[in-house]
Amino acid sequence: MRPWSRRKFFQISGLTALLALGTGRARAAMYFLKTFLSLPPRNTPPITPNTDFYVYDLGRMSKMIQDLDYSRWTLNITGRVENPLVLSYAAIKRRSFVKAAVTLECIENPVGGDTISNAVWGGVPLRELLIEAGVDLQAQKVVFKAADGYTDSIPLVRGMTGDVLLAYQMNGRDLPREHGYPLRGVVPGIYGMKNVKWIMEVEVTESDYLGYWQQRGWSDEAVIGIMSRIDSPGAYQELAGLNHRIRGIAFAGSAGIGRVEVSTDGGRHWNSASLDAPLSPYTWIFWRFDWTVPHPGVFRIVVRAADRSGRLQTAEYARGFPDGATGLHAITVEVIRPS
Repeated sequence: MRPWSRRKFFQISGLTALLALGTGRARAAMYFLKTFLSLPPRNTPPITPNTDFYVYDLGRMSKMIQDLDYSRWTLNITGRVENPLVLSYAAIKRRSFVKAAVTLECIENPVGGDTISNAVWGGVPLRELLIEAGVDLQAQKVVFKAADGYTDSIPLVRGMTGDVLLAYQMNGRDLPREHGYPLRGVVPGIYGMKNVKWIMEVEVTESDYLGYWQQRGWSDEAVIGIMSRIDSPGAYQELAGLNHRIRGIAFAGSAGIGRVEVSTDGGRHWNSASLDAPLSPYTWIFWRFDWTVPHPGVFRIVVRAADRSGRLQTAEYARGFPDGATGLHAITVEVIRPS
């Protein structure tokens, strides 16, 4: 079982309810959890290495994308434009080059999950190519069409904001094939399914357009919600001593993170965490809280965040479908006196 699915299991299982039993049973339950189900802390770097960046596709990448003739690849700008464009890879690289750190998150990322990563993307602003093609500003959608048949769209007004990239670099290197080589969309603030990989065509349409997942009931707006995660300590860890640093990440898409709060008593009282500055307005932030433990024992640690407008992360648990998962990440630890 992959680490993130183990964490999800702990979130929805009833194992932690055993800790609410009498002292003897609680100790026995904690011994079981520590021995068989504990998880190590995560060491999340600010920039995710390309090899560690999460991957999600429809299972067609290995055949269709590996067999693509990249020497003949072109990008076509079509639809409601005055001057349709056909651009080679070399022609795209002659356009303006922009770099931006942007965090991508899968809409199915569960509470406390790992399908979220951060990279520095490099490429050409979509707005520049749309202007060059003479886009009809009365049109409604920009549709991205991929080599594997996948499609999705964003509103034209979003595509014209200037921060949407057609990226051909990832962390200073050519895009790996599994991440969209030779060209992918990077749209800050919306879930990963709309950041289309292996783009062959950009079509401007005068009517609405529902992509692959929207036809199956998933959100069309796909605006990233507020998430926060505890990276350290790991779940069901035994901690020696009475001073510990709790740390993790938080993300709210383009809304940005305004504050993070940590509870060490299961959500009854909250403490402000310290925040590191984000790498850009489009990335996750790292937070930390130095915890002075009042006494040895079993503790439930919970984290929540608020965006820059003050909107607080919801505690209501929901799965990813159709708008993204919600709920607060929590772990249980046991603090002991050092031997």
